[in-house]
Formats: sequence, structure tokens, C-alpha cells
Amino acid sequence: MSNESHSASYAAAGVNIEAGYEGVKLMKKHVERTFIPGVVGDIGGFGGLFAPDLAGMREPVLVSGTDGVGTKQRIAQLMDKHDTVGIDCVAMCVNDIICCGAKPLFFLDYIAIGKNEPEKVASLVSGVAEGCVQAGCALIGGETAEHPGTMQPDDYDLAGFSVGIVDKSRVLDRNAMRPGDIVIALPSSGLHSNGFSLVRKALDIEHAHLGRIIPELGGPLGEALLTPTRIYVKPVLAALQASEIHGISHITGGGFYENIPRCIPEGLTARIEKAAVKTPPIFDVVARAGNVPERDMFNTFNMGVGMSVIVKKDDADQALASFRQNGVDAYVIGEIIQGERRIEIL
Repeated sequence: MSNESHSASYAAAGVNIEAGYEGVKLMKKHVERTFIPGVVGDIGGFGGLFAPDLAGMREPVLVSGTDGVGTKQRIAQLMDKHDTVGIDCVAMCVNDIICCGAKPLFFLDYIAIGKNEPEKVASLVSGVAEGCVQAGCALIGGETAEHPGTMQPDDYDLAGFSVGIVDKSRVLDRNAMRPGDIVIALPSSGLHSNGFSLVRKALDIEHAHLGRIIPELGGPLGEALLTPTRIYVKPVLAALQASEIHGISHITGGGFYENIPRCIPEGLTARIEKAAVKTPPIFDVVARAGNVPERDMFNTFNMGVGMSVIVKKDDADQALASFRQNGVDAYVIGEIIQGERRIEIL
């Protein structure tokens, strides 16, 4: 009996163990890019180990986030371009974590795939690694599962999980919010990673020519759709040190109407000036193609605002300056007023 890992029966059922091993070899260089102080060991074990630095923390609190890329990955599959959706996967998790004021520590990914092609898997993981580098967290583990018979060979689903940490006294307290607080917009890179079921329907993606140049987009349609979600971790952490922030919302599925009120306490309303919102052309392309009403656009997409940050009025200038010093062209889109817990877009 051979001592090498190989199962002819499993291979006959559609699962290639050797392809899994090859994928791990190919992704290793990408994973190692993400290693930061605290990483213990290497990939390949049964669990990812991380030793957090708790110096200066009185009551450390762990904050977790999990999400996937959603149907945006269908665009990647149609274009056979797989090195960016991993950034989206990381972003969807770490951008949620920082809404509590926490710093992401580590990330794990999960790839379910119809047929394990090592190069494709490595390309997916390269995007995850890039997202982790942008977020300043470590990729310490993951899983690739081959699902023959339940997925088409070219299909895959990418999901992730992240853990961050914050001192309990630094957790954002929305009850500190007051009328007069300022709502700041952090620009998105485009559609990010939500609303793609509507995008695919509006643009008839299965029959669209994704390589065609759209003048107002400045390039091919497919490239614009695949633009990775912006990761706001480092600029937000810097702004938290520079100003008194009372609330942060990650604008994902549900758009403005669902996400902004999530960080607002009872008795207050976020009043948004629609004319102040800087909306990139990709949203106009989708709205026209699908004849999508403006109200539905604001209730589905980020409309150019990847995050909203509510800051004490007297600290607004410091917050804006901090974001701009850290590469984010932040701007004011509204204020907090007395009223029901909701959003008004005027």
C-alpha cells in the first residue's frame, strides 16, 4: 500500500485530492504577504493561530464579521478573471468590523468550487491576500471544497470570516449622537459587492458584451462591474484617533435607507442632501438599462458612498482632514436632526 495520499475512488467521484494540494502550494506565496505580528505557525494545519497584542487594553472585545461576494462572482466567471473578487470578500467583512471601532486581526476564506483548478483557486486567494494587506490583517487559514455534481465545473462560491479587536471603552456608542452631528461620506469605488442580482437583470449580463467600451465609464463594462470594493480600515482607524465619531455605517445591500439608520439611536433622523451625493457613472448606466427608479437605486446600492460616518459637529473638520490625509476624499452629505429613527433624503 502506497504511503502517498491518493484515492482513485474519490477521483472517480469527481474530487481531485492532488489538485487541492497543488492549489495550497500555489497560494502559499500570496498568503505569506499578509503575515503580521501575531501570526503563529503556517497554513496547512487544522486551525489558524493568532496571538493578539493586548498591550494597553483594559477590556479587549473580539468583533467578528462574515460575508461573501454574492452574485458579483458571476461576472468574474463570465470574464474568466478571478483575482479581484477576493478583495471584495475581505472588504465585506472588515468594513463591517470597523463600524464598531475595531481593528481587524485575521481572516479566513472558504471556496466551494465545481472543479478544483489549482491556478483558479490560487488566483482567487491572491485577491483575498491583497484585501488582507489593504486591511492590515492576516490570512491565517481557509478551505477549498470541490463539489462535483452539485455545482457546474466553472462555478464557485467565495465567502470569508474575520475577527477584530477593540477595547470596550472604545466601542462606538451611538447614544452619544446628538442633533447637529455631521454625516460624512466616504466615496465608494463603484458598485462594490451588493445589488448584483439587480445589476445582472438590468444589464442582461448573461447576454451582454462585457468587453465593450462604455465611454462614460472610461473602459469596458465588465471591468467597471468588477472594480473591487474599497477597504476603509486604515483611514477609519486614523479618523477615530483624530475626532469624536458617533456612528459608522457600511453601505451594502439595502443602500442608504437600510444601512444608515442602523447606527442611529431612537429619536434622531439622518437628513441627507441628495444633491451633495457624488454618484459615479456606473450607477446611471444600471438605472437607465433597467429603468430603475431613483428611490430603488438609493434603497439597493451605495450610490457612490461606501461608508457614512457621523461625527460630532465640532470635530467635522478634523475628521475630514484625517480622511483626506489617508487617501479618502471625504465630504459632507448631511446632518443629524431630531425625529424618528430613519433617514430623509431631500
